[in-house]
Amino acid sequence: MSKTYGILALFDTPPAIYEAAKSVRKAGYTKWDVITPCPLHGMDGAMGITRSKVPIFTFIGGFIGFWVGMFIAWYMGAYDYPLIVNGMPYFSPIFPFPVAYEMTILLAAFGTLGGMFVTNRLPMHYHPVMNYDRFERLTDDKFAVIIEAEDALFDMQKTREFLESFGPAEVTVITDEEEAE
Repeated sequence: MSKTYGILALFDTPPAIYEAAKSVRKAGYTKWDVITPCPLHGMDGAMGITRSKVPIFTFIGGFIGFWVGMFIAWYMGAYDYPLIVNGMPYFSPIFPFPVAYEMTILLAAFGTLGGMFVTNRLPMHYHPVMNYDRFERLTDDKFAVIIEAEDALFDMQKTREFLESFGPAEVTVITDEEEAE
């Protein structure tokens, strides 16, 4: 027996999916998504999506990278192998700056990549929407709104009627067959 994942409403045009997304958000649903074959201007706002958290990961990675670079230079120059060259001090924040700068860039890039994976919940090798028999159309020329069954407002009949009120080309129940096996 398969478990219901949610209800998918299929639309033909970007304006139709945009208006449906605004209405789903206003109705109070919290566990839902939109699938489109291309980015649609304004869809983030229609869905109520806030700014990405990835820049926070980037900043943390860069901050750590800078201080790791400075620490490496201090440890090697002032503690591990102190060597007086031309009467200069064991450590100064000036000469290790290129090392700290490069470590900042390196760890900021790793932070960005890691943050993207964390916030996008990757890798995701399977998603129940892939069970939809015309899934390939969603990456070609159709647009879909999916309301998940785990949403607090989800009721099979009421949610189906709600989605049908937008005049979609099709409304389908999506099942999670892989989880049921």
